[in-house]
Amino acid sequence: MLDLTNIRNEFPMLKKNNLVYFDNAATTFKPYKVINAVMDYYENCSVNVHRGDYDLSFQVSNQFDQAREAVAKYLNATSKEIVFTSGASSSLNLVAYGYGQKYLKEGDVILSTEAEHASNILPWFKVSEVTKAKIEYIPLNEEGILSIENFKKAMHDKVKVVTLAQVSNVLGHKVPMKEICKIAHSYGAVVVVDGAQSVPHLKMDVQDLDIDFLAFSAHKMCGPTGVGVLYGKYDLLQATDPFLLGGGSNARFDICGNILLKNAPYKFEAGTPAIEGVLGLKAAVEYLMDIGMEHIEEYEKELNQYFVEKLRPLEHVVIYNPSGTCGIVTFNVKGIFAQDVASYLSSKGFAIRAGNHCAKILIDVIQASETLRASVYFYNTKEEIDAFIQALSEITLEKCIAVVI
Repeated sequence: MLDLTNIRNEFPMLKKNNLVYFDNAATTFKPYKVINAVMDYYENCSVNVHRGDYDLSFQVSNQFDQAREAVAKYLNATSKEIVFTSGASSSLNLVAYGYGQKYLKEGDVILSTEAEHASNILPWFKVSEVTKAKIEYIPLNEEGILSIENFKKAMHDKVKVVTLAQVSNVLGHKVPMKEICKIAHSYGAVVVVDGAQSVPHLKMDVQDLDIDFLAFSAHKMCGPTGVGVLYGKYDLLQATDPFLLGGGSNARFDICGNILLKNAPYKFEAGTPAIEGVLGLKAAVEYLMDIGMEHIEEYEKELNQYFVEKLRPLEHVVIYNPSGTCGIVTFNVKGIFAQDVASYLSSKGFAIRAGNHCAKILIDVIQASETLRASVYFYNTKEEIDAFIQALSEITLEKCIAVVI
């Protein structure tokens, strides 16, 4: 069980305003432990890492290295398989260009779904254009769920890369990733996982799932913005090219243009890193592990089911993912534009997302160009959901127009 009183007291954003925050799929609030880690770096040890021959630089470098160890522990990986990036988008682009563009060729197939976030499909569009590899899509059911049966039907010998979100950022459906990896590997395909909506919410074990590449951001899991992670199996990281070169990524180079890159993960981390962000990420993963990811996952599932149960009786509401199990609930209010609903709810103190959520080709599946997305995290409560449902039950087109005008 989660101690919600103590947890909510650890987040200053939950104490300084009356906002009910249901936009956690976009970004999450930060606990004092993370804020203090970032501030401690700036106030007490604001020096570079792995470059200075003095004690303070050595101490901060050790903390930075410990952050890599902490993330590896969180994923059940090894530290040499953890690359620090600027976020999930950067990580996914790195795989597409550093691995996909290097190895794919005409006739090869990249297999994905219509539910993917732009960051997990647009880079592959470009790779397809350059390499002449083809992109194919796994059929989804009417609720946007990917089934193992449909995945098996979509797999064939020409598929070289399977790239999927483990949890959809629009519909919150969890993909059976372990079974998918097993099937994909039997065809010799590499599996790239967008973990932006899964790593912050589920207990992760990359070895058990047998994932090849996994990308995620710190800011969606109580960490700072501007830092993310690419996990990759070490041999695959070694085979992947960096797309940034500079200080820290090379062992040596000469006047003739000969470059010897360092081994992974360091060859991908050119330039001065986001030191305070990495130290904040370390604090975030330690904070989440202290709570227990299994507890977070169980509580969010309970919140999701409660949310849907409360929405069902509202006849003017259409729910697009009633069988979801993660913390995302996607819906619309009949006859009212999604952004107008969001503006009205904002006037009542609720923060939710309206739009296509960077998944612009999913509209063909759910037959809606814009939706409302409420996304909870472990610091949200059923009382907040009750208040939200009350506000939503009172909504009218006239009230929305009054707010917008």
